[in-house]
Amino acid sequence: MWQQMASYSTESQASTESGDEEVVTGKEEVHEFKTETKRLLNIVANSLYSEKEIFVRELISNAADALEKLRHTQSMESMDSDKPLEIRISLDQDKRQFVIQDHGIGMTLDELNENLGTIARSGSKSFLEKLEKDGGSGSRENIIGQFGVGFYSTFMVGDRIKVYTRSAKPGSKGYCWTTDGQGSYTVAEADNVAVGTKIVIELREDCKSYASQLEIDSIIKKYSNFVGFPIYLNGEEVNTVEPLWTKNKSDVTEEQHKNFYRFIANAWDDPQYTMHYKTDAPLSIASVLYIPERHMEMLGERQEPGVSLYSRKVLIQAKSKGLLPDYLRFIKGVVDSEDIPLNVSRELLQDNILSRLRMVMTSRVLKWLDGEAKKDAKKYNEFFMDFGQFIKEGACTDAMNKRDIAKLLRFESSATASGALTSLEDYNGRKLEKQEAIYYLLTPKRRYAEESPYTEMFKKKGVELLYLYDTVDEFVVNHLSEFQGIKLVAADSPEAAADPLLQQERPSSADVAGGGPLLNEDDAKKLAKWMETTLGTASVKQVDISRRLDKFPAIVLEHESPAMRKMMQMMQGSAKLEEAPPSPARLEINPDHAVMRGLYQIRESNPDLAKMVAEQVYDNALCAAGVLDDPRSMISRLNNLLEISVNKSIEQDKKVTETTA
Repeated sequence: MWQQMASYSTESQASTESGDEEVVTGKEEVHEFKTETKRLLNIVANSLYSEKEIFVRELISNAADALEKLRHTQSMESMDSDKPLEIRISLDQDKRQFVIQDHGIGMTLDELNENLGTIARSGSKSFLEKLEKDGGSGSRENIIGQFGVGFYSTFMVGDRIKVYTRSAKPGSKGYCWTTDGQGSYTVAEADNVAVGTKIVIELREDCKSYASQLEIDSIIKKYSNFVGFPIYLNGEEVNTVEPLWTKNKSDVTEEQHKNFYRFIANAWDDPQYTMHYKTDAPLSIASVLYIPERHMEMLGERQEPGVSLYSRKVLIQAKSKGLLPDYLRFIKGVVDSEDIPLNVSRELLQDNILSRLRMVMTSRVLKWLDGEAKKDAKKYNEFFMDFGQFIKEGACTDAMNKRDIAKLLRFESSATASGALTSLEDYNGRKLEKQEAIYYLLTPKRRYAEESPYTEMFKKKGVELLYLYDTVDEFVVNHLSEFQGIKLVAADSPEAAADPLLQQERPSSADVAGGGPLLNEDDAKKLAKWMETTLGTASVKQVDISRRLDKFPAIVLEHESPAMRKMMQMMQGSAKLEEAPPSPARLEINPDHAVMRGLYQIRESNPDLAKMVAEQVYDNALCAAGVLDDPRSMISRLNNLLEISVNKSIEQDKKVTETTA
C-alpha cells in the first residue's frame, strides 16, 4: 500500500527539508475509488482496528518500509536522493494537524494511483514479490507492511488526508493526492515536493488529542520505538533505545541490559536474570527476557504478562497473553519473530503460529532457569523463595512441560538445615540403595514435621523426607506423581506404611516398660477389632496393626489432607463444612506401645475409661495429621482423663502411706 510513500509537515507550513511550501501547479484530476475499495474503506476506517492510536504505528511502519526500499534500491542503481534516512512527525494543535514525512522511495503517478487508489493493493507486497523473483533478500526482513491497508487507518482519525510524494527515480515529478474518504480522490502535479512522502492529516474534533506531543510520544514509544530509523517528533528524536535483541549476545553489556530492562518493563529495579536468545529453527526468533528482583503479587495484586511480541521491531501485542503460559507472567522482555503472519490489521495472530512460538519459548525459558539453577544454586534458591509460587502453579497447570518444571522445584528436607532448599534431582541422587520412592510430608512448619509420628521411622531408617509447607504443594506433587521415573509418595500414605524399608523389628518384653506385657498377634488383632467397633464406622474405615511406629500409639491414614480441607473451606465456606462431618480415616495402631497394651487390659474391666482412651488416641492421631476440625472438642474428655489419672495417683500415694505407717 502506501509503503512506497513517505513525507511530512503541514500543507500550510514550509517543507521541513526544502524550506519551501509544496504548491499544487497542475490540474486536479478526480478519480473514483473502485467499488470494492469503497466497501472496504468503511471497514478499515471503522472496524478493522480496535484502537485508533494504531494509525501512528501503521504510518511509521510504512515510512520505515519506504526508507528501507530506497536503501536497497540505491545499492543497485542511482536514485535522486541525498536526504537522511529518518522519519519526522510534526504536530499542530491549533490546526488539529498530524504530519509525517520521510525521504524514502516515494511514488510515481502510476504508483500513487495504484497504491492509494486501490485498497489492499500493497506496494510492499509487490516489492517482496519482485525481490523473490530477482533472487534478492537483503531487505526482506526489514519490510514491515504486507497488506496494503495501513495508510487507510488514517481515516479513523482524519476528516481530510493529503499526501505529497515524489519518486526517488531521477527526473520524477512531485504530486499531491487528496481525499476526504467519501468515495473519490484528486491527484495533481505539485512543485517544491521533496523526494519521499509527506502525509498531512486534518484530525477530527474527537481525535484532536493526536495533535498532542505527549500523546504521540507515548504511542511511538509503545509501538514503534525500535523501528530501524530515527524518529523525530517536533524536531526531537524520540526512539533512542536500541533493540538489544537484534544484537549479538556478546556485544551487549550488563549496563545496557539494565537500562533496556527498565525501559521495557517500566521498572526501577535491576534484573536478577537475563536471557538473550536467538534461533532460526523451528521459527525465526530473537528475544531478550528478564526476571525482576521482586514481583508485585507479593502485595496481593495479580500481575499482567510482561513479555511483548514484536515482528521486525514493530510491536504486535503488548504484554502478550498467548506468548508464554500464565505462570511465567513474572518474566519481562521482548520476543521478535519474522515468521508471524498477521491478519490485515496486524492485531490478530494465526493461532497455530502463536502456539508454536509459545511452545518454543516456554521450553527455552524452563531450560534457561534450570541452567541458572545449576550455575549458581544459592542464587536460584533465593529466587525460588520469592518466585516459587509461579513455578508451582506451572507444575499444576502445564502438563506438557511438567517434567522440566519439576526440575525447578525446591523444598526443605530432613537432610537440609532449616531454611535451606534442595531439588528433586538432588534428593534422587541421595536416596538409599533399596529406596523406591521420593517421600514427602505436608506440614505447616519444620518443627511439626520433626515431632510428627509419621517421621520417626524415616529418621530411624535414614530415609530422607521432603517437607512441603504450602497448601499448593499437595496439588503440585499430585500433578507430578513421579520424578524421573521415581514415584512421589506421602509419608502418611498407606503406600509408605507398607514399605518394607520403613518397618522395624518387634521389641522384646525386656525393651518395653509399663502398660502390661507385650501383646501377641491374636491379642493385637482383638484390640484392633475392639477399637474399630468402639469408635464406629462414622469415625474410622478400619483399624490396622502397625510395626513401623515406635514412640507413638497410633496414626491415621487415608485421611483428608489439610490442603484439601482448606481448599474445601475456601470453596464452600466453613459453615457448610461444619454441617458435613469429616470423612472417616483409617487408623493404624502400635500394639507394642504402653498406652495400647494398657488399653487392652482395661477394655473389659473398665469399658467407660477404655472408650475415653480409645477416642483420645484417635483424636490425637487426627491432631498429629493436622486434620482434627476443632481440638477444643476433646477438652472435656482430656479433663476427665486428667481427673482419673490424678485421683488414681492420689489413691496410690495414700496406699503407700498407709502401708508405710
